[in-house]
Amino acid sequence: MKNLIKDIQKPNEVFRLVKKYILNKYVITIFLFLIWMVFFDSTSFLVINEIDGNITKNEQQLAHYKSEYEKNNSFYEKLMNNKSEKEKFARENYFMKKPNEEIFIIVVDSSNIAEKANP
Repeated sequence: MKNLIKDIQKPNEVFRLVKKYILNKYVITIFLFLIWMVFFDSTSFLVINEIDGNITKNEQQLAHYKSEYEKNNSFYEKLMNNKSEKEKFARENYFMKKPNEEIFIIVVDSSNIAEKANP
């Protein structure tokens, strides 16, 4: 190590050391191999990073869909096991009625409400 520091201090020796250590065929080969593996190979760092991001995104979607499934499944179980809940759901969403019963559907024009709210 001391010899290397002494050699670097001499101006003519710097070029010799660069040629000896940096322009060595093994150093160049290893450098080119690392560049190839990071950027160009099918299993490069960039591709693996992108795939890992896709896996994370898909796991988040899976967790979201599982929670939605659980929520819908509990609603379905509640709806199928309770006759009054089933009737309430059918009346609210499908406008079903009992015989001899009238249903009035009130449609509100939201554009008029927005104009009145913002004069």
